[in-house]
Amino acid sequence: MMGLMKQLRRRTPLGWLQLSHEKGRFLVALSGIAFADILMFMQLGFQNALFDSNTRLHGSMQGDIMLVSPQARNLANMSTFPRRRLYQTMDIPGVKSAEAMYLNFIDWKNPQTRQETAVLVIGFNPDRQMLDLPEVNRNLEAIKLPDTVLFDSASRGDYTEAIAQIEQGKPVTTEIERRTITISGLFKVGASFIADGSLITSDQNFLRLFPRQQAGSVSLGLIQLQPGYEPEQVAKNLKSYLGEDVKVLTKEEFIAFEKDYWQQNTPIGFIFSLGAMMGFLVGVIIVYQVLSTDVNAHTKEYATFKAMGYRNFYLLGVVFEEAIILAVLGFIPGAIVPLGLYQLTRNATNLPVYMTLARALTVLVLTMIMCMISGAIATRKLQSADPADMF
Repeated sequence: MMGLMKQLRRRTPLGWLQLSHEKGRFLVALSGIAFADILMFMQLGFQNALFDSNTRLHGSMQGDIMLVSPQARNLANMSTFPRRRLYQTMDIPGVKSAEAMYLNFIDWKNPQTRQETAVLVIGFNPDRQMLDLPEVNRNLEAIKLPDTVLFDSASRGDYTEAIAQIEQGKPVTTEIERRTITISGLFKVGASFIADGSLITSDQNFLRLFPRQQAGSVSLGLIQLQPGYEPEQVAKNLKSYLGEDVKVLTKEEFIAFEKDYWQQNTPIGFIFSLGAMMGFLVGVIIVYQVLSTDVNAHTKEYATFKAMGYRNFYLLGVVFEEAIILAVLGFIPGAIVPLGLYQLTRNATNLPVYMTLARALTVLVLTMIMCMISGAIATRKLQSADPADMF
């Protein structure tokens, strides 16, 4: 190792000297790589926000196993199954409780602007704690009152004045389907790609808002297990015991079920993946153009090195050195600019777009691969350079 370090110290940094000699071309190359990185960061950030925003509610549900309809596609399209299936689960060893949850979308009037927008309404038995949300659990008694709901304070839209009144203990009223409802409390989950916000209320209030919904047809079943039982084994027993009109999922499978829908069954998931791929290809093309131009401009010098006895491996190392320098230096602004763009996106959409270490490392690795591929392509002409043809 020490010998290698000494060799690196004695080695003339030809790659850096060639890049820095043409400063204009060097800056253009770094700008191109930074642009490609920004594009990848934004697309991967949007994709992650797509998954996170649409599964935050899933993660807060207090259930080890979930029951859904076989026709369910995602949280926005849950369909229903017979409530009696929940009672039947109590026959399986390890099942502690099975509770019903109702989900549906409805248009409501923004209590501040009076404009209509779509919100997700969640209804359940307020005598049970079914969500791991302290604000909701503190207000379970309040939603037992007729036409009373809790409002998601992280919803997308202008609710500043309404939220301030609720925080001061002043109830706010608005309309849903010509019914006057009262917002008596707040909780925080956040907007998603399927809804601007959400409301939580009791199962009885939910049925009042959706009179066509039958109490015996539920959207989701939350099953809690007794200590010591594995969800996978109990889920397997439930699958063999219950009928075909219900699907049994562990909580992890339920979250993966939602993510798979957005990744595989919707255009938006494909678009974000395609956008990241396009950023990668743009970077490959830009770096190739820079390295190819540099190789062509110094073909005689490379041929001279060959005449002096240097092998192709050494010359290829010079080009790859340039590629690595471009990757590292181009990544720095490419990682800094998205921080501001992420903040701008969060403020405008209330979506969870954040920089993560895993994503930064992923883009760094992709940038290195991108530049190495470009370097490999650019060295094809270098390998065929013959000193006899140059002089």
